Amino acid sequence: LRDGKTVGVFQLESYGMRRVLSSLKPTNIEDIIAVLSLYRPGTLKSGQVEEYIKRKNSNEKYDIIHPLVEEVLKPTYGIMVYQEQVMQVAQKLAGYTLAEADLLRKAIGKKKKDIMEQIREDFISRCIKNNIDKETAERVFKYIEKFAEYGFNKSHSTAYAMISYQTAYLKANYPQEYFVSL
Repeated sequence: LRDGKTVGVFQLESYGMRRVLSSLKPTNIEDIIAVLSLYRPGTLKSGQVEEYIKRKNSNEKYDIIHPLVEEVLKPTYGIMVYQEQVMQVAQKLAGYTLAEADLLRKAIGKKKKDIMEQIREDFISRCIKNNIDKETAERVFKYIEKFAEYGFNKSHSTAYAMISYQTAYLKANYPQEYFVSL
C-alpha cells in the first residue's frame, strides 16, 4: 500500500488513489479507513487530501478549530474526515445531544437553504450559550457546512478498509492465486 502498488485491490486501484497512497504512506488500518473516506470529489477539490497527507507525514503544528474538539479531531490531524466527527463537534461546542447532532448531520447533508439557515442560527446560539464566541461558532459552522459536501461515515469506510486490507494481503502473499481469482 505504501508503494501504491494496488492494482486489483478493492477500492484502492485507481491511478489517483495509488498516488495518494504512495504520498500518504499508510502505517495502520486507521490510515486506510481515512483515505477511503477522504478520497471523494469534494475533499480532492478542496485540498483536504493533500493537507491530511502533509499533516500526517510532518511534525508541523496545525490549528484545531477549537480546543474543546481537539480529542475529536486529533486522530485525523485536525481535519473532519467522518460524519461522526461532525456530530461530536456539535455535542462538544453547542451541547447537542447525540440525536440532535444526528439530525444536524442529516440536514446539512441535504443542503436545503431554508433549513440550513435555521440550523446555523440554532448552532451559533447554542455555542454562545456554551461560552463559545460568535466568530468561532460561525467559523466552525462554515467548516461543518464545507465538510457536508464530502462527508462519509466511519463505519462504512471501515468496512471497505477491511476488504481493502484483505485483498492487499492476498495480492502481496498469494499473487498468482489472487490474480487468477481476480
